Formats: sequence, structure tokens, C-alpha cells
Amino acid sequence: MESGKLIAENLRVSIESIRSHSLRTALTVAIIAFGIMALVGILTAIDSMKFYLTENFSMMGSNTFNIRNRDMVVHMGGSSSRPKANKPISYREAMAFKEQFTLPVSTSMSTYGTGIATLKFGNEKTNPNIQVVGIDENYVYNAGFEIEFGRNISAHEVTTGAHVVVVGAGIVKSLFKGGENPVGQVITVGPGRYRVVGVMKEKGSSMGFSGDLNCLMPVNNVRQYFARPNMNYGISVRVDNPEMMDAVIGEATGIFRVIRGDQIGKDNSFSIVKSDNIANMMLSLTGQIRLGATFIGLITLFGAAIGLMNIMLVSVTERTREIGIRKAVGATSKTIRNQFLAEAVVIAQIGGLLGIGAGIGIGNILSIMIGSSFIIPWLWIIVAVVLCFGVALVSGILPANKAASLNPVDSLRYE
Repeated sequence: MESGKLIAENLRVSIESIRSHSLRTALTVAIIAFGIMALVGILTAIDSMKFYLTENFSMMGSNTFNIRNRDMVVHMGGSSSRPKANKPISYREAMAFKEQFTLPVSTSMSTYGTGIATLKFGNEKTNPNIQVVGIDENYVYNAGFEIEFGRNISAHEVTTGAHVVVVGAGIVKSLFKGGENPVGQVITVGPGRYRVVGVMKEKGSSMGFSGDLNCLMPVNNVRQYFARPNMNYGISVRVDNPEMMDAVIGEATGIFRVIRGDQIGKDNSFSIVKSDNIANMMLSLTGQIRLGATFIGLITLFGAAIGLMNIMLVSVTERTREIGIRKAVGATSKTIRNQFLAEAVVIAQIGGLLGIGAGIGIGNILSIMIGSSFIIPWLWIIVAVVLCFGVALVSGILPANKAASLNPVDSLRYE
């Protein structure tokens, strides 16, 4: 009970001292808050990125893999490493795979038409940044897209190369500003006219992972109207039972090696990439950013610790007579030391709380920009509070010991 009253008294005296030196305290609090803000803010932003990537790639599912002509490589900084590029996967090879791969899975193929298409409807037109993709009837399902209005492209339309299109939500906003129902409308894509049969559900248009500006057409139509030499095709396989993934990949590898004519003992002339591997590769890069953010935050906190120690040493000098009076009326050296330690802890925790609040706000600006959820990094909040307490103890112990060791007689004579 007595110890509780003593702690409360020390806190009261500490708060009164902080109020009496408000400007100096504010500067120290600002330094600590800036360090915590940098640490919590950047780490919150990283957590937002991780959540966003996980959410987007999980839509494709961990039970999906893609066959490409080159490895998937995520570049960081000035890295000069490049993926090994094999010969393009031809239309004949992609079709042969679909026909020969008879396991109970969903297999799709697609090809890139252009990324600078301009779409028109009446007097409205989009910016020249629409991506045209040639697809088959299974592409939408395998890629994790959802049809919000209308329908998907049919197998018959794929075979005949019909002039139909499924558009992203971003295209609808640009072309149908009058509130028209886009399904059934005829739009112009490049040199051709196409009937809109479906609209994809909005996913957001951040970080390049959105389909909102995608224009999906039958693959045979894209082959004809967006043809170019050595067109490359991608193959996607979605497995209903994730436990069968390795077996299905093995079967797909064997079949496609035969189709591509890969010799026994030679490496594959293609790459198989699981959809969740793409997210994992990108998420692994956040570790380097996290390390840098932590280093910056700790350096700033180190400067804050020096500033806090300085303010406490100055406070000891200015309050020498007060210390002498307190000792003269019965305060022990332990009580004096605890008082100054409490003062350091209060200052540090005020700075920490301000920094945590600012850090969460700044970090979630990225969440808003990329369309991710609001993130409250409880782990980093706990770490920040502990760091502030550690900073207070490290920077306050020397001034507290100095105050506790003062001779009461000499302190009373101090001018």
C-alpha cells in the first residue's frame, strides 16, 4: 500500500516537473515521437502491402499454377539478374496441352494482345492504357475474376473468334457515364467493333494487380486482329483438391515436355509457377524494407535517448535545491532516483503514444491508396511501448543516480 502511494507521488511530482518545463519537454517528446512514428509507420505500411498481396493472390487460390516460357522474377533495386527466356509457347502447343491434359482440372490458355488499346462508345473513350487479353472459356475462373453483370465468353465464341468482350469495371466507368447498361452495348476496340457480354466485378486498380482495365476477348479473335510475330501463350491449371497439386504439376510437366520436344536429361524449356509463389516472392522482398525501417527507427530512438538524458541531467542541475529539501525532510536516495526515473518514463511514453498514433495514420495512407484494409499493428504497438520504456530507463538511470547521490547539505547551499 505504501509503495503504491509512493509510486503515485513520484508520478505526480514528475508530471508537475514536466509541466513546468513544457518547451524542453515538448522537444524531447517530439524526438521520441518521430522515431516511433518512423518505425510504426513504415512497418504498418509493410503490413498493409502484405495483406493486400495475400488477399489478391489468394483469390487465384493456392491450387492454381501457370505454365510460362520464362521464370517469374521480382526485381529489387538495381539487380541485374534476368529470368531465363525460352522460346515462346505457341498456340499449337497450348491447344495440344489442353487436349492431352485429361485430368479432372480446369485448364485455360491466354495471350497478350496489347496494353495501349483505346476503347470507344459513342462520344466517350478511354485512355490508351487498356490491356487486351485473348482468353478461353476457363480463363476467368482460373484467374480468380468474377462476372458481376452479364456472362462469360463461351467455348463456341472462343472457337469462332466472335466479336464479343468482357470488360473491367474501370472501363465501364469511363465509357458508360450516362448510366447505360453496358451488357449488350457495342463498343470499339482498336479497329474492330465488339459486343459487351459481361462486366467483371471491381477489384481495385492499385499496384498493377487489378483487372479493372482489362478487356477480355476470345483468344482466336486476338490472334487475328492483334497478331504479331511469335505470339506467346500462357497456360493456367486450377486443381479442385490442393492435396493433388504436386501430382498434377508432375503430370503437366511430363505432358508439356513431350509437346515442347524437350530431350531426356535436359532442363524444361518452360517454367511452372504456382500462384501463391508469386505473392511469396514479393512478400520476401518486404523483409529488406522492414530491416531498413527498423534501423532508421532505432537510430532516431537512439538520438531521442540522448536528448532525453540531456534534459534529465539539466533537470537534476536546475532542481538541486529541491532535491536537498526533499532529502532534508526525509526522502531517501531510492525515492529521489525513482522520481527521476518516473519522469523519464512519463516523457518517453507520451512521445511513444503520439508516435504510435501518427505512425498508424501515416502507414494506413498506403492502405487507402492501394485499397487494402485498415491495419492496426498490435505487435509493433507493443514493441514501440517496450522500446520507449527501455529508452526511458537507459537515458534516465544516469541522471537519476546523479540526483540520488547528491549531498543534501551541499544541495541546500546550491545557487
